[in-house]
Amino acid sequence: MPPKLRSTLALAGFLFAVYAVAALGGLATASSVQTWYATLAKPSWTPPGWLFGPAWTVLYTLMAIVAWRIWRLPSAPGDPNGRASILRWWWVQLALNGAWSWAFFYFRTPAAGLLVIGALLLVIAGLQPRLARVDRPSALLWTPYVLWVAFASCLNLSIWNRN
Repeated sequence: MPPKLRSTLALAGFLFAVYAVAALGGLATASSVQTWYATLAKPSWTPPGWLFGPAWTVLYTLMAIVAWRIWRLPSAPGDPNGRASILRWWWVQLALNGAWSWAFFYFRTPAAGLLVIGALLLVIAGLQPRLARVDRPSALLWTPYVLWVAFASCLNLSIWNRN
């Protein structure tokens, strides 16, 4: 297979993976966002509902691009901070990302959501310096995701405390 085609298919695969997780999360969220979530006490700094869709669309796209950029790097056998390790953690964060919607919205449990998003934040914040070491543009693309999840963690904590 020509390298350019292989690279394009890899990018398409990463995009498919993140949007599949987004769709599964959307299924979980749809069951509660207009009903249960609307009744929760939330802080005044809660973003408007219309912002979440566009924000997550951008973040999922950036996640896929980062994975693709790392995938394209040459592999270094035995390097614990190399591309294979980063990509393994990338898949872990993607699973945690999807699990949060189910924990918080589908099961309607802010406490469980807080545990999941806490683990997610640890994983993605831990990836940030590793990305910076191997591909600075990837680290820069990853930054909005880390900041958004840090904010979302604070929001989840506040909702848990208020309810």
